[in-house]
Amino acid sequence: MTAHSIRVIIVDDQHLVRHGLRFIINAQEDMEVVGEAAGGHEAVRLANRVCPDVVLMDVQMPEGGGIAATRNIIAAQPDCKVIILTTFDQEDYVYEGIRSGAVGYLLKDAKPEELVDAVRAAWKGEAIFRTAVAAKVIGHVIRSSQVLQQATELTSAAQQFEQFTVRELEVLQQMAYGLRNEEIAGKLYIGESTVKTHVHRILQKLGVEDRTQAVVIAIRNRIVK
Repeated sequence: MTAHSIRVIIVDDQHLVRHGLRFIINAQEDMEVVGEAAGGHEAVRLANRVCPDVVLMDVQMPEGGGIAATRNIIAAQPDCKVIILTTFDQEDYVYEGIRSGAVGYLLKDAKPEELVDAVRAAWKGEAIFRTAVAAKVIGHVIRSSQVLQQATELTSAAQQFEQFTVRELEVLQQMAYGLRNEEIAGKLYIGESTVKTHVHRILQKLGVEDRTQAVVIAIRNRIVK
């Protein structure tokens, strides 16, 4: 483990699922599993005790659901990032998951590399919503997301966007689609380092700390769709 390992909690009522996720996470040099829970109530208590960076959260569990647990964890620890990890690709789960404060939504059949990439992205403050249903509802969900209410407090958004270059707006649009830097680079035929520079400037111009807040402002002001 590195000195700055991403501290992860796994929440799932199936022991085999937790075991598999623990194996994948602990195999990464920059991550470590710091706790496991079999239900939402236990997850909240555990999170309050160990203060994780990222929580992998199942939705349906007999001992407290994942949506309510996510809401309670975020309320107590705003810097904690929760990724909903479920077998259900349904609009209501996506919607309620993000409203509760989750920054990601993945299906359990995701590839291991997709999972670890999602953990790293969440830790950095990026949003991860790449299922078919999530892509369909993400705009509506973000506009009503409680966890990002601070975005509405930023003033003169229209004037802020006037400062943007055409390329920055293109990058912002791809961010709204949930694409990672390397995917944006391929889409726009530019280098990944160039994308990182554009993202940094976008965040600076909007006065926000992460990509998700930037996307919220852009969607609410109809800059992207």
